[in-house]
Amino acid sequence: MTFKDAAADERLKRSVGVELSLVTVDLAIFTIRDDRLMVLLVERGAEPFLGRSALPGGRVRSDETLDEGAHRELLEETAIDGALLHLEQLGAYGDPGRDPRGRVVTIAYLALGPDLPAPVGGTDAAHAYWAPVSDLLGEPGSLAFDHARIVEDAVERTRRTLEYTTVATAFCPEPFTLPELRNVYEVVWGRSLDPSNFRRRATKAKGFLEPTGDQRLQATGRPAALYRKGTAALLNPPFLRSGG
Repeated sequence: MTFKDAAADERLKRSVGVELSLVTVDLAIFTIRDDRLMVLLVERGAEPFLGRSALPGGRVRSDETLDEGAHRELLEETAIDGALLHLEQLGAYGDPGRDPRGRVVTIAYLALGPDLPAPVGGTDAAHAYWAPVSDLLGEPGSLAFDHARIVEDAVERTRRTLEYTTVATAFCPEPFTLPELRNVYEVVWGRSLDPSNFRRRATKAKGFLEPTGDQRLQATGRPAALYRKGTAALLNPPFLRSGG
């Protein structure tokens, strides 16, 4: 939320004598860098929580949809185009006291992208940067507002979604190899997978992958076959974490 928006809200509160309930959007944006799951954070350049790290986001304007607000805030605060990401609603967060400015309900979004670039801060974000998710999990006060909780929920949603959908390919720049795709599962799930078993399951899942017919030379061993995302949205059969 910009200073101009906050000032307008304060004038309206004084004129009607009631506390406003606001709707905001916050974005948990994940990518994989250096074999680690990373989340995009901003250093807040305005109160409340001046100087604290938070998820990018802000107030939804009266003339835009939630999705439009999410894309605009992402572009304004980080200079990242949301059209390049897999973007979906994560959930609503509206506990009393989550925002010291009053009753604020936020709609959280989950976004996934392949090796996204270094972000650029803007509007009320003084600085934007990638942070390892592992440094935030289990630390309720690590971020402003209730954003640590949102990150934890987003991580679990991502882990679960990888079991039943083809969204793992959203982390991979196309074309990609099977070892690169397997690495997505290993990083997000935090466990090693048997290469032969993964290859068998990935190539037999209907519509999961589409071979390009090309190969990529490797530092050692044989050239690796290249793939792109197939037409399926759901994995059949699913890749269950408990399935080895």
